[in-house]
Amino acid sequence: MNTHCPDHPAPRTLPLLVSLACLGMLGAAQAQPGPQAHATLPTVVVSSTQNNLLADDLPLSADVIEGQNLSDQQTRTLRQALQDLPNTSVRSSPTRLAVSAGSAAFARDGNMGINIRGLGGNRVLMTVDGVRLPRSYVSRSAIFDREYLSLELFKRIEVIRGPASAVYGSDGMAGVVNFVSYDPLDFLLDAQGKPTRTVGGRVAAGWSEDDHGYSLAGTVAGRASDSLQWLLSANRRTAHAMQTMGSNDAPNANRTQANPERDGDTAVLAKVVVQPNAAQRHVLSLEHTDRAANTDLLSSRAARPSRASDVVNESSDYSAQRDRFSWDARYELGTAWADQVRTIVGVQRTASRRVGESDLFDGTHRVRDNFYGERAWQAGVRADKLLRAGDWAHRLTYGADYVRNNIRNLYDGVAPLAPEQFPLKRFPDTRESSSALYLQDESVLGDWTLTPGLRLDHFAIDVTSQDGYYPPSKVPGKSLSGTAASPKLGVMYRATPAWSVYGQFAAGFRPPEAGQLNDHFEAIAPPNTRVIIQPNPNLKPEKSRGIELGVRGRTGKLSLDVAAFTNRYSNLIVDAEFVREVGNERLFQAVNIPRARIHGFEVKGRYDWGRVAGGRLASTFAFGMAHGTNRDSGKPINSIDPALLMVGARYDTADWSWYADVRHHAAKKTSDIDGDAIMSTRNGTQFATPAATTLDIGVQWRPARNVRVNLGVRNLTNQKYWLWPAVYGVASSSPVLDAYTQPGRSAHVSVVMDF
Repeated sequence: MNTHCPDHPAPRTLPLLVSLACLGMLGAAQAQPGPQAHATLPTVVVSSTQNNLLADDLPLSADVIEGQNLSDQQTRTLRQALQDLPNTSVRSSPTRLAVSAGSAAFARDGNMGINIRGLGGNRVLMTVDGVRLPRSYVSRSAIFDREYLSLELFKRIEVIRGPASAVYGSDGMAGVVNFVSYDPLDFLLDAQGKPTRTVGGRVAAGWSEDDHGYSLAGTVAGRASDSLQWLLSANRRTAHAMQTMGSNDAPNANRTQANPERDGDTAVLAKVVVQPNAAQRHVLSLEHTDRAANTDLLSSRAARPSRASDVVNESSDYSAQRDRFSWDARYELGTAWADQVRTIVGVQRTASRRVGESDLFDGTHRVRDNFYGERAWQAGVRADKLLRAGDWAHRLTYGADYVRNNIRNLYDGVAPLAPEQFPLKRFPDTRESSSALYLQDESVLGDWTLTPGLRLDHFAIDVTSQDGYYPPSKVPGKSLSGTAASPKLGVMYRATPAWSVYGQFAAGFRPPEAGQLNDHFEAIAPPNTRVIIQPNPNLKPEKSRGIELGVRGRTGKLSLDVAAFTNRYSNLIVDAEFVREVGNERLFQAVNIPRARIHGFEVKGRYDWGRVAGGRLASTFAFGMAHGTNRDSGKPINSIDPALLMVGARYDTADWSWYADVRHHAAKKTSDIDGDAIMSTRNGTQFATPAATTLDIGVQWRPARNVRVNLGVRNLTNQKYWLWPAVYGVASSSPVLDAYTQPGRSAHVSVVMDF
C-alpha cells in the first residue's frame, strides 16, 4: 500500500490565541439603504472583496446577512445561515456513508454545497474576501464538500441570487455567496463611531445540544499608528454527530440514530492594514482552517453477518485544511481613465483526506484512502470611473481576472475491489485556468437606471499527467478549452421615492470540471452488480440565459422585495446520471441535458411595527418556490427544493430581545421527481419528503453594555421532518428513513463580551 501523499492534511489543533468573538446588536438580515433621488448613481455596499455588492438601486436580488445576526441566533453552519433566504438551501445529511466502494451514497449534482434557485454545487460562486473557495468534488468513492470555513471569522455574508455575469463571474450561473472577514476597525470604534481606540476585541463561548458541541473564540485588534492596524482572530469548536429523530440505536444497518462521531474545527485569521496615505489602502490577510471528524460507522455493519463481504466493523476519518494569503489594495487615482483602482492577489492551498477502514466477515481488512487537493492562485484588477454628460451620469467598471488551479486526487488503500488496483487516480492531475475581461456601465438618467455589461471568458482544462490514472486507463484523460461572451442588461425605474421596478437579462457560462470530464470508477457491489462511472470526454460547457423581473418597496415601515425569474439552460451538466442497466451492469456518467428551464418567484420583507409596550417590534417574512424541467424529456429537474415559507417576529428593549421564527417546508411532490435519473427499478422509488412546520425561539439578555447572553431553542415543537437535499437517493421503502431526519428540539447557549 502506498498511502503517502505530501499534500495530505494532518489533523492538528492550533494554539488558541486571544480573546474571542461574537457580534453586536440586533437588526435586520438585509442591508436596506433608502431609495435614491433623481440623477444619482446607485449606493454601493463596498465589501472587502473582489466584488462590490450593489444595494437597492440596481436590478438584481441581493441579501446581506450580518455577523451580528449570526451571533444572536447562534448560527454555526452554512445551512443555518442561509435557511431563511427564498429558493436557497444547503445540503446537510447524516454520516451514513459506507467505506465500501459499492456504497449507495455517491455522486450527486450539488452535493454538499449551496443550492440557489434550483442549481448548486460549483455553479454557486463562493469567495472569501474575493478569493474563490475550492470546488466540491464527488465520486462514487469520495465526497469532498466546500465548507472550508468558520462563520466566526466573518462579519457578513453577501448573497446574490440568480446569474451574476459581467463583474462577478459568468460561472456563477446560480448565484454568488461572498464571505467578508472582520476588519481591525470593526473593533476599534468608540461609542461615537470614531476609530480612537488602540486595542479592542471580543470573546465568546457557546454550547449546542443538537450536536453536543462546545465553542470558544476570540479576536483582538489594535492600531499601531494612523497608518497601521492589525487583527488576530481564532476559534475552536468540538462536537459530536448532528442528531436525528431516529430511535433505533442498534449497532448495525438498522440504526436510525446518528453514528458516534467526534468533530473538531479550528480557524485562525490574521490581518494587517497599511494606509501610507489617504490615497492608498493595503490589506494583507492570512487565514487557516482545519477540520477533522472521526466516525464509527455502526450503520454499515451487517445485522446478521453471513456472507464473506458483510461488514462487521467500519470507521471513517476525515481531515481538511485550507490556507489562504491575499493582498487587497485600493488606490484613489482621480485620473482621466480611473477614479479608483483595486487589485487583489490571492494564493490558496486546500487539501482533504478521507480514510475508511473495514473488517469483513471473511477476515479481510479493507482500507480506502481518498485524497483531494487544490493549489490555486488568482489575480484581478478593477477600475472605476465616474462620467457625466448633461443629465446622464455613468459609472464605468472594467477590469480583468485570472485564476489558475492545480488539482490532484489519489485513491489508495488495502484490498481493492476488482478490477481496480491501488494506488490509482479517479481523474488525471489537471490544471484549470481561466482569464476574463469585463466592462459594465451603470447609467442614470432621471428615474431610470440602465446597467449593460459584457464579460469575455477563456478557459483551459489541461491534463498535466496521466500517471496513475485508473490503471490501466482505457481512454486517456482529455483536455478541453474554449471561449465565450456573457452579456447582461439591467433596467430599473423609480416610480416613486419608495417604490421601484426592475428587470434584468444575464447570461452565464461554465465549463466542465476535471472530475466531470474524466472521472472513472468500476467496482463489483454485492451481491454481484458491476457499478461503472464512465468518463465523458464529450461534455460541453453549460450556458444559461436568465430573465428576472422585480418590484422593490421601501416605505420606512415596510421593506418589500418581489421577484420572478426564468432561466433557460443549454448543455446543463448532471453528475453521475444513471444511464442504463444491462444485466448485472449499472452505468453512470456525467451528461449534458441539451435544454432545461427553471422558473419561480420570491417574496421577502420586513415590517417595523414601531414602539410597543416600551420596546420595538418588527416582523420578517420570506417565501420562494421554483420548478424545473428537462425540456428534452419533459421530466422534472431533481435539484429543485420544495417551497419554503418563513414568518418571524423580533422584539427589542434596552436590556432584552426575543425572536420567534416559524418555517413551513412544503412537501416534495412525486410529480416533481425524476425517479429514473436517481434510482434503478431494483432500488424502488425515491422518497418524497412530507410537509413540515418548525418553530425556533430565542432571547438575548444584555446585563452590561458590552455583554450579551443568548439562549435559543430550535424546533421547539419537536417536529419530525426531512429536508429534500438530505434524502436524495433514499428509497421510500427504506427501513431507516428516520436516519435522515433533521434534529428534534435542542437548546443553544452563548455568551459574548466586547472589550
